[in-house]
Amino acid sequence: MSKSRIVITCAKGISSYLKEEVLDLGFPILFEEISSIGTEGTLEDTLKLNLFLRTGQRVLFLLREFRARDPEELYHKVLTLPWENYILEGSYLCVTSTVDTETIRDSRFANLKCKDAIVDRFYQRFRKRPDSGPERKGVVVHLYWKGERCLVYLDTSGEPLSKRGYRKTPVEAPMQETLAAAVLLAAGWKGNGNFINPMCGSGTLAIEATLIALGRAPALLRDHFGFMHLKGFNESLWRDIRARARKTAKRSFDGKIIATDLHREAVQAAKQNAATAGVDHWIEFGICDYSETPIPEGTGIVMLNPPYGERLGDKKGLEGTYKGMGDFFKKKCEGYEGYILTGNFDLAKKVGLRTKRRVPFFNGEIECRLLEYELYKGSRKHPSHLGDG
Repeated sequence: MSKSRIVITCAKGISSYLKEEVLDLGFPILFEEISSIGTEGTLEDTLKLNLFLRTGQRVLFLLREFRARDPEELYHKVLTLPWENYILEGSYLCVTSTVDTETIRDSRFANLKCKDAIVDRFYQRFRKRPDSGPERKGVVVHLYWKGERCLVYLDTSGEPLSKRGYRKTPVEAPMQETLAAAVLLAAGWKGNGNFINPMCGSGTLAIEATLIALGRAPALLRDHFGFMHLKGFNESLWRDIRARARKTAKRSFDGKIIATDLHREAVQAAKQNAATAGVDHWIEFGICDYSETPIPEGTGIVMLNPPYGERLGDKKGLEGTYKGMGDFFKKKCEGYEGYILTGNFDLAKKVGLRTKRRVPFFNGEIECRLLEYELYKGSRKHPSHLGDG
């Protein structure tokens, strides 16, 4: 099977973590951009990438690159692609796009012209047209059109890879799974020591931390990908890749994972999500204020993702919470590395501790920082090595 360029998209700002994952899987890096990585491989290679990548969103396999000045030229050039080599008769087709060209104001029109070319080619050859629509439940084709440059991809993921399949019970403003994985990788989490997650919400950070600690492929729960609907999909290869992934996962790791939240419904949701992910017996859940979260003896990571105070009036009420997190770190978390992910830089100053690092992330469109605090171990009676600042 011939190789082609593969583009893996990600949330803005986490491409450096995706790059390391791609290299670890044995693929070369052709380019790195703010929200994507370029590599190369065969269509069969995309199965491995979809299963193992923690921080990627979509795995796009390039079919053709060409120039098009207007929608009609786009239509005729898409029509020349051998779609019958990739799409089965009777398949369902979805076309998505990223469009930035003067000749089209609405990207949906570009989708329509691309889709029309594909189904017209099928009709010319088989006198049948594939069903099509917006749902990513079958073959997904992605069009990238910037200026006059067009690239047509097979989206082998279908639904974004952030949809792991375990978050059946979300809570308000849940953290996306791929962002949680990137934050954990930025913190250097590999399963060494303890991972403590007060304010756990729906449990995404704790679940992703457990998957990393066990070396489990993040997409093992998913039963649907775009590549499954492509002509020539090698089902036996897919079964083998999944079987090897299960076999190489660890059965245990040193350390504890503790997740707490003040809200009972959040903890119940987190427990259910962890059970769906098959990691509930690795996580100790508790209902309590973040400041009452038990911190075991030893070392590890304490990570909080507090509210950002986006609504008017919330910010003032959160000042005490952020100050309290600094006190919590000083008084209870000696010897650990402390982390706070926040999108409110004014509130972050209320923590009152000197940061070791400030790592940029984006939670959706919100610019955030992962703030790292080194919590030096001292005497329990004299835990004031830290000082404020």
